[in-house]
Amino acid sequence: MPFPRGKKPSAAGGTKTSKVGATSTENQEEGSQVKRSSSPPHGAPKKRTAFIDITNAHNLQISLPVRKKDAGKKDAGKKATKKVAAVPAKNQANLTKSSSVSSEGTTSEKTDTEEDEKSEGLKTDASSPVVEPADDAPPAVREIPAHLRKQHIPKEFDIDSENSEDGFMCPEYAKDIFDYLKEREEKFVLCDYMPKQPSLNPEMRAILIDWLVEVQENFELYHETLYLAVKMTDHFLEKFPIHREMLQLVGSTAMLVASKFEERSPPCVDDFLYICDDAYKREELIAMEANILQTLSFDINIPIPYRFLRRYAKCVSAGMDTLTLARYFCEMSLMEMELVTERGSLLASACLLMALVTKDLGGWTPCLQFHSGYAASDLAPVVRKLYGMLLAPPDDKLRAVRNKYSHKVFFEVASLPLVDSDVLENVLAPPCDASPPDLDVKPKLE
Repeated sequence: MPFPRGKKPSAAGGTKTSKVGATSTENQEEGSQVKRSSSPPHGAPKKRTAFIDITNAHNLQISLPVRKKDAGKKDAGKKATKKVAAVPAKNQANLTKSSSVSSEGTTSEKTDTEEDEKSEGLKTDASSPVVEPADDAPPAVREIPAHLRKQHIPKEFDIDSENSEDGFMCPEYAKDIFDYLKEREEKFVLCDYMPKQPSLNPEMRAILIDWLVEVQENFELYHETLYLAVKMTDHFLEKFPIHREMLQLVGSTAMLVASKFEERSPPCVDDFLYICDDAYKREELIAMEANILQTLSFDINIPIPYRFLRRYAKCVSAGMDTLTLARYFCEMSLMEMELVTERGSLLASACLLMALVTKDLGGWTPCLQFHSGYAASDLAPVVRKLYGMLLAPPDDKLRAVRNKYSHKVFFEVASLPLVDSDVLENVLAPPCDASPPDLDVKPKLE
């Protein structure tokens, strides 16, 4: 009859010695059985510690100094016991007395030394050794470099503390990011490059931008992709003369590169060949992509006005309808060759000011001036250019932006009437200047 695992039947009879022997045998087998129970069952994978093949932690033997000393003390105690046992009984008392008298001071010193060593060993195991500085040593205070110090932002201008729990908003250094982008704009200042393009004119460029707006809307791309594609196109045309037949290839290729930079799932090459109505071959588009990147030295992280616009709108807690109106103004400005030379942060500020005045939400606030670095007087020339652009009769060939922002999704902001020019001029006039606006500027707004 089989017995349960881990147990052995006891003998029914036998002497006391056999019982003791049986008991010891049972204990041995039970001990071995406990060890076997920790092993995996037959066919199961063997357990191992993570990185055991790399660190060989299972082969390491850690020996502590305290344990060695304790073991030495135990061995010394055993030897002393044996020696004492070997001394005759009549001399044992004298030997004990003399040893205690002769080693009284030494024993106390050893005890103090061992306690100190034990305490030092515990400190070493618990934490790193602490070095006490000298009395005359200067305090070890390292000063933070000036470029690493956190920028002081007045409480009334702090627009990022509300996002202190959102790591994606980078509230600790959000202003530093936009200050860096504003400084980086100086590297990407454009000029009027049309004289360098004998085969092109501003109307052709406006038609290309209008077509890119349709591409962005049909592919449902980010607005950042559209703005970056327009910037890349302008910087490429500034440095590389092309024929008018290649203009659409430049624009579609710039949109492809911008999609790779901004989008999570950018359209493929065949999609851009399709929207060009197969006017170009695959090899031509790929060659143009390499040409654009090499011409721009692969530096395509160009600051765009759309990013500044969203940042500055947060300064006044602008609603989505106000922000959309400013985006409409900004997207209309992409087609104007006269506004190509303006910096993105300045253009975004002018568009936001136009939207605030149109919505009767006030003018340029101190918070906006703090974060943008522009006063209302700095925005006046760009605002006047925007006003003249919007006041001009619409071109039937350039309807993409107006149709886009006439949809309900965009609050139909394209159908809103323009603000009166006198109201706009009052906002642009400096507070300390009570004189009327210049007469040669006023007719531009009418």
